[in-house]
Amino acid sequence: MRQNVQIITVAAKDLAVSRAFYSDGLGWTPTLDLEEIVFYQVGPGLLFALFPLLDFAADVGAAITNESGFSLGYVVATPADVDVDLERARAAGAKILKDAQDSSFGGYHGYFADPDGHRWEIAWHPGFSVAEDGTVAITA
Repeated sequence: MRQNVQIITVAAKDLAVSRAFYSDGLGWTPTLDLEEIVFYQVGPGLLFALFPLLDFAADVGAAITNESGFSLGYVVATPADVDVDLERARAAGAKILKDAQDSSFGGYHGYFADPDGHRWEIAWHPGFSVAEDGTVAITA
């Protein structure tokens, strides 16, 4: 298996609420917006999808919960961008889990949860670079 991810799909309790959060609140533009699923191009070769919880569970063939130990990460170019984007998420209705602060790994970060409880980290680190197309590289 190649070391690659092309699609991240998250279960949405209410697709309309999640669509509004990401599209209107965070300002993301859907790549494909259907009644039953929404796709966003979030980087070169990577799609982020919102899929209704019950439909997702039926598709997977198992109960789905959002009680897992992972977060989605968003790397920004400056520490100030962490503050700006965390505030934008708050204004869109996100629950702030951790206010922006210095991190143990030498950067600056904060966490929020989307309307379905999916955890997002917004982070800046001096050893990361972000290209114009959103590609992140470890430079140190």
